This record gives sequence, C-alpha cells and structure tokens, in this order.
Amino acid sequence: MIPLKDDLPTRIFPLITIGFIILNIAAFFYQISLGQASERLVMAYGAIPYSMMHPFESNLAIPTVAASIFTSMFLHGDIMHLGGNMLYLWIFGNNIEDSMGHIRFVLFYLICGIIAVYTHSFVDVQSRVPMIGASGAVSGILGAYLLLFPRARILTLVPLGFYITTIRMPALILIGLWFGMQAVNAVLAEQGGGGVAWFAHVGGFLAGLVLIFFFKTPRGRRSV
Repeated sequence: MIPLKDDLPTRIFPLITIGFIILNIAAFFYQISLGQASERLVMAYGAIPYSMMHPFESNLAIPTVAASIFTSMFLHGDIMHLGGNMLYLWIFGNNIEDSMGHIRFVLFYLICGIIAVYTHSFVDVQSRVPMIGASGAVSGILGAYLLLFPRARILTLVPLGFYITTIRMPALILIGLWFGMQAVNAVLAEQGGGGVAWFAHVGGFLAGLVLIFFFKTPRGRRSV
C-alpha cells in the first residue's frame, strides 16, 4: 500500500516539512555525485550503533559520534529509500507541523530521530554497520498523526496482483497496518539479521506517540 495524499487541509505553510525534504534530496544528490566515495561518506556520517553505545571506546571523537546522530537522518541508501521517506514526510508531516508550529516541529522531528537511532543501537549494540535515513524521524510523525487524526482519510494506492486501484483508508487502519509490519519485521530481523533498522522505526513511532502531547499547541492556536 502506497499513500498518495490525505484529506486534511493545513492552516500554515509547511515551511519546515518542505525544508527537510529539500535537505534530504540535496544530501542524496551530493552522495551520488561522489560515486564510490559515497561509501566513505556514509561511514563517516552515518550513526554506528557500536559508537552510539560505546562512545569512549570507539575510534571516533565524542563530538563526531554526537554529530552523526543528526547527519545520519539526511543520508539515504538509494532512490527508493529516499523516495519512500520523503513521500511519507510530505503527506503526514505538513499536518503535524500545522499542529505544533514551525520551531516545535523541528525539535519534535529531531528528537524522534534521536530516539530512533538509540532504539536500534540498544537492540544491536555490537553493530558497526552505519544507520542512515529519515525513517526514524518520519516514523515519529506517523505516531503523532495516528493520535491526532485517526479518522483522516488517506488516498492509498493498493496493488492487487496485476490490478492497481486506489481507496480512501482511515489513517488508523493505514498507519496501524504500517506499524504492525514494522514490529513484525523488527522481530524477524532480530532472529535472522537484515539490512533495515526496523527497531529504529518502532522507536521513532513510539516516541511520536508520546511526544505529541508535549509539542502540540492548544486547538485553535498557532505558534511559530
């Protein structure tokens, strides 16, 4: 299932949502411009679980480890990875930004991303594989959206074999199914490995569920 758009208008221009999308796209094009050297970029700026959990034992300086938490959120493995994250960020992020204002949304996004990084790092403590992608922060947005707008209708592309159709699905069902898939994949990956940081998605989502109560503004009010 691929979400295409929701039916909720926004009251403020989604400046930060668009800004994050531009930053992610710019970072990706910079990555691919490096060719094979992009692997070194990922190793230098991706979040490495072992370094996160053993900052004094890693070969990296503490400030470098701390910075990688943030830089990792703007790097992606390929165009599909980038495209999926940016699609979800655009569809759901503008309404969450609308619910809390620009500055709070920046903090919310980054904190969800940080919690996502440490959730995966805690589960896979010894991993030296760099973690990259906006998925953890975007997962936090989905958690917040689920609580704020469970009845919002999401126009969703649904492939049925060779036939593709669209349906309007309540956010509660769409996001609920999405989270169920993340949780199942996280358990399966823990048992047999895998290349996706599923627990980062789970951690970011749960962070969004909790943090939205602290970041949303009272109904009818807007902050900057």
